[in-house]
Amino acid sequence: MSAEIAQSRPVPGRRHIEHDVLLGALPHPILVLAEDERIIYANSAAEVFFQASQAMLKRQTLEEVVVFGCPIVALARQVRRSGATVNEYGVEIGTPKVTAPRLVDIFGGPMPDAPDLTVLMMQQRSMAQMIERQLTHRAAARSVSGLAAVLAHEIKNPLSGIRGAAQLLEPGLSDEDRGLAQLICAETDRIRNLVDRMEVFGDERPLDTEPVNIHSVLDHVKKLAETGFARDVRVVQQYDPSLPHVPGHRDKLVQAFLNLVKNAAEAIAEGAEPGRITLTTAFRPGVRLSVPGTGARVALPLCIEVEDNGAGVAEGVKPHLFDPFVTTKRKGTGLGLALVAKIVGDHGGIIECESEPKRTVFRVLLPMQDRNPRPFRGAR
Repeated sequence: MSAEIAQSRPVPGRRHIEHDVLLGALPHPILVLAEDERIIYANSAAEVFFQASQAMLKRQTLEEVVVFGCPIVALARQVRRSGATVNEYGVEIGTPKVTAPRLVDIFGGPMPDAPDLTVLMMQQRSMAQMIERQLTHRAAARSVSGLAAVLAHEIKNPLSGIRGAAQLLEPGLSDEDRGLAQLICAETDRIRNLVDRMEVFGDERPLDTEPVNIHSVLDHVKKLAETGFARDVRVVQQYDPSLPHVPGHRDKLVQAFLNLVKNAAEAIAEGAEPGRITLTTAFRPGVRLSVPGTGARVALPLCIEVEDNGAGVAEGVKPHLFDPFVTTKRKGTGLGLALVAKIVGDHGGIIECESEPKRTVFRVLLPMQDRNPRPFRGAR
């Protein structure tokens, strides 16, 4: 805890240091306010949340570090007036340095040893709900797996018979009817290709993994994009060169990130301004995923982001973005992002999307290669 807080009520030096270390280690932003709403303490998570150092924050009041009319100001004043703990859930907080508001749960109360001071803790909803959303993505992928198996056995075989019959009839038909037979063949081919794409979801075999350099994967994806569907788009790389390897299947990771970049390029194509796709990697410790059915918690410190300046994702589509057959494209099948979610899930990771006009970010969090490698079976 800072010296200013300590001065309000003397504490032994050892306890002071322990409190400071404890608050600094917490993953949730914490602020301590004086009576005039001036910030007198901010932990490390608060510095990241507000994108300002503690020294900079301590020069400002709470009202100055958030956008005008932000509900957190009224909550802090309510705590000070009532002298009681106040909790608010699903509060939008905007800051001058972050244009998009973030959804947080706020816990506020007076400091027990110094009632004139107000303590505020914020818990970002996106992080709190990430695991729940990812389990939903995996459940959706598993439902498609069962459907794919049914389609493979119950549809592909009859399709072959229909196509074969149309080909046998075609030579004996008039020119007008021959076109109808050819139409039957073309449509059965189209349905078969769709089923072939869905068969990927039915593959439940454990991944054959090895240490993969994620930057090598992204460089390969960038090269493919720039020579094909994204030749008119500027692809920017912002890499953390110290990132450790990922325990993964290189070809599947290429497929997943190629789908994300292709999705970004198609979103940009709908806009008028010059397109830009940014590939970012970073090491962000602190995110852990609970593996269903076990007590294990897997660390996901490797963050890979694919950002574009396209039109953004429609509000009605966001909750179902990774569900199969959900698409806003005229010729889309809605399987691309569902496949990405499955591949990321098979690697033990999670994927999230943040979107607003001119800024859409797909964020993938993956585990890092163990120093003592062992076969990785993926989180099912």
